[in-house]
Amino acid sequence: MKSMRLSALRESGRRMAVVGLGIAAVVGLAASPAQAASWSSTIVGADPGFESRRWYDGGGSTNITFTDCNSDVSVANVTLRKDLDFQPDPQYSTASFTNCFNGTYESSSGNWGDHGSGDYYFAVNYGSSAMLWVRTLTVNY
Repeated sequence: MKSMRLSALRESGRRMAVVGLGIAAVVGLAASPAQAASWSSTIVGADPGFESRRWYDGGGSTNITFTDCNSDVSVANVTLRKDLDFQPDPQYSTASFTNCFNGTYESSSGNWGDHGSGDYYFAVNYGSSAMLWVRTLTVNY
């Protein structure tokens, strides 16, 4: 009789543990924030039409920030593009960065909405003749 009770208690304990773990997993998934990613770099003497490295974005908005810019024209036109295979890359809106030219710690940034998942990059100063230097650039996606 004692071993039957002990066996029933063990089985009941196992069920409770499985239910508890299942609830914890569901709550953990529901409470976890969306994963955001970023990378930082510099731009040194980029020619007009310079293209950044590519990054994979699973969807969501993109923010690009330049800090401490230098160029002959005092504007960096930044265009977000999606890297597509075997077809022209779509280009999204262009942001004109000007504040980053106002001093060492000054920044300019642009925000682009969700354009779906895929590989992205940005290009600077299409149609310009000036080279560009940026001390710090950060891409958040």
